Amino acid sequence: MAILILGHKSPDTDSVTAAIALAELQRELGVDAVPCRQGELNPETALVLEKFGFPVPQLTTDVTDKQYMLVDHSDIKQAPDNWDKGELLAVVDHHKIGDITTSKPIVFFALPVGCTGTVLYKMYIDLYKKPIAPKVAGLMLSAILSDTVLFKSATCTPDDKAVAEALAKIAGVDDMMAWGMEMAKAKSSVEGVAPKDLIHRDYKDFNMSGKTVGIGQLELISLDLITKDMKCALLDEMKKMKVDGNRHSVFLMLTDIMKEGTELLAVTDDPAVVEKAFSEKLDGNTVWLPGVMSRKKQMVPPLERAFAG
Repeated sequence: MAILILGHKSPDTDSVTAAIALAELQRELGVDAVPCRQGELNPETALVLEKFGFPVPQLTTDVTDKQYMLVDHSDIKQAPDNWDKGELLAVVDHHKIGDITTSKPIVFFALPVGCTGTVLYKMYIDLYKKPIAPKVAGLMLSAILSDTVLFKSATCTPDDKAVAEALAKIAGVDDMMAWGMEMAKAKSSVEGVAPKDLIHRDYKDFNMSGKTVGIGQLELISLDLITKDMKCALLDEMKKMKVDGNRHSVFLMLTDIMKEGTELLAVTDDPAVVEKAFSEKLDGNTVWLPGVMSRKKQMVPPLERAFAG
């Protein structure tokens, strides 16, 4: 029986390409592994898979009676259905340690870097000493460019930059920043997309002091792509998500890649939590947060502290 490898719900480029790259590594180690996804691809990820010649991973949301590995997360709310009814063999990640537990030791390889692609590079080269195929290197490079927002995110480390340069050479990508901008333009595609799909393009639920808090993120080359009518439609959908999911708050980060900041849309039972977290008051349902580009490092931790306090 093949081992399933899955990224988180609402898959982004890192979670999808990490599943493929880890599956390729497992095959190098003589293990039968199948990369999977838990949702539909966003336009950026579809572009990346097409460029480097990979098929779309199979859709899998339930791991009952399966052996599986997780990439790019270790949180129950982001994990596949019935995660506890399958056998978790490994986690490869770059986030905080989540709340998934196991009954026996597993491989757990995580580093405080900007992307799972960087962690996987260390696994290939340093841990297992296996070569990286050029097209796999292309996937991993693309994930780093995406997750670090072209190296502008607060999560980006010197390791991410060094690994990206090494992967670009392996993949034969001469101008990785030009490729990164092409990816960013694909990621910014919003016209004609339903508000629900935009919010879920990169969305995660978090447990913050016993309250369910949803945070989505749209990375855009310009906030001008989101019209006033679109913003109202997004807020209406967020209100519906809040009620339907019994959430305390739903936030959507509209991150401007070029201006290097985020307009935060908020639907919450306690608007004061935003001011407590960011020292900025909401103006209706929105607030501009200069310099904030990372959900993992600049959005989740201050909100967790605000909810805890």
